[in-house]
Amino acid sequence: MNLETIFHTTVTPFARSVDILDSTVALRATPVAYTWHHGDGTTQTTTSPGRPYPAMDVVHRYRKPGHVRPSVDVTYRVTYRIDDGDWESLDTTITAPGPGTALLVREARPVLTD
Repeated sequence: MNLETIFHTTVTPFARSVDILDSTVALRATPVAYTWHHGDGTTQTTTSPGRPYPAMDVVHRYRKPGHVRPSVDVTYRVTYRIDDGDWESLDTTITAPGPGTALLVREARPVLTD
């Protein structure tokens, strides 16, 4: 509490090919947005998955101590092509909800020492 909490995630791009009738359909799903649920009723949406400390790409400042369950939903843009044709985009995105992670928020207090 009262300090920035750094958020980050790792997302693996999805790429598959499937044979349908006499054609090969290639699919790609690329992350385009991240909706961070901080567990305290607030959210933020970024285009970055964040990075671990010391980077501070995605941060949140908790205002009260307690137990929270932050999570992140990842939104993907899906593209496909049939055989060796041009890549096309679906008209909509797909959002995959992420699981919550237990986090205990404690109060940070400055201390002067000699």
